[in-house]
Amino acid sequence: MRLRGLKTRPICARMSEMQNWPDDVADLIEDFAFLDGWEERYMHVIDLGKAMEPLPASEQTEANKVRGCASQVWLASQRNDAGHLVFRGDSDAHIVRGLVAIATQVFSNKPDTTIRDLDADGLFDALGLSEHLSSQRANGLRSMVARIKREAGAAIA
Repeated sequence: MRLRGLKTRPICARMSEMQNWPDDVADLIEDFAFLDGWEERYMHVIDLGKAMEPLPASEQTEANKVRGCASQVWLASQRNDAGHLVFRGDSDAHIVRGLVAIATQVFSNKPDTTIRDLDADGLFDALGLSEHLSSQRANGLRSMVARIKREAGAAIA
């Protein structure tokens, strides 16, 4: 699948298939590929969360809360000058905050159709996270991605 409107490059998402990822997503996948094992990936996810700008308390509202997450997760968005969604988020749990950082990085500043078409499951497989997340965290991550895709999809419809 070709993501419209973005420069992409092929990278092995799963051992059996190649996918074209936007360059910033391919860079993220390559960063994770250098990590040895789950513990290093886990620490890297936490570090990404620590490096993320905190969401102001004024935006940690019920309207911005992501339903379906065991932890507290907030997601806010706005359109930039190019008309692309820019996502910001936060969580009260370190690992979840890192997952929020990944999701906001991956889905921000892209055309709505790219957000809609991006294979989130393939991405989290490629990062080596899918098989290590608890079912609660995986469900929360799916809820967050679904919310992001819903926001982008509303503009397409």
